[in-house]
Amino acid sequence: MRWPWSGAYMDSKVGPPYADATALAKAYVAAAPGRLVWGSDWPHPTVPVDKKPDDALLFDLLAEWAPDAATRERMLVRNPEVLYGFPKSA
Repeated sequence: MRWPWSGAYMDSKVGPPYADATALAKAYVAAAPGRLVWGSDWPHPTVPVDKKPDDALLFDLLAEWAPDAATRERMLVRNPEVLYGFPKSA
């Protein structure tokens, strides 16, 4: 299993909306919200053209997996600032 660091769609047995990834993703968010970043491997070069996932759906899953807005900000803004040495945002 590669979730969530690689893409829920990559190992899903059920396909969109990747419900089989939700429990693991929520467990990661609960266990270590300060150690997670969200990203995309768009344009999904390892996936055949006819099997590419819907990126909007994938991004929407973040709200399900991390329903708290502060946690999502941490994953999208604060954690990447630290990880990549970006200047602090306002």
